Amino acid sequence: MTGKAKPKKHTAKEIAMKIDAATTNRGGGKAGVEDRKALDKGGHAKLACPVCKVTAPDSKSMLIHHEARHPKLPYEEDKLINLHASDPGAEASKPKPGVRGSLKK
Repeated sequence: MTGKAKPKKHTAKEIAMKIDAATTNRGGGKAGVEDRKALDKGGHAKLACPVCKVTAPDSKSMLIHHEARHPKLPYEEDKLINLHASDPGAEASKPKPGVRGSLKK
């Protein structure tokens, strides 16, 4: 005889979370390499370290990087390289990379 246990059912919330996780671009893997490098304006990495050229999304992350990697050098926020402002000739019609959204829907 088979067991009398009731089969487990998925809730609407759980299904919605699975759909969201499957269809949202989180910026990882091969698809997110260009987005993370910020080759186009609008990518994740806004700032670049003037010493080692490592990118970071904001000044707080860059401060953490600088304190960890360059502790002997003084942190000067005005010397950071702004990757979003450095390319004024970027095409305005070119779509900006984003994190939210997907074409799978």
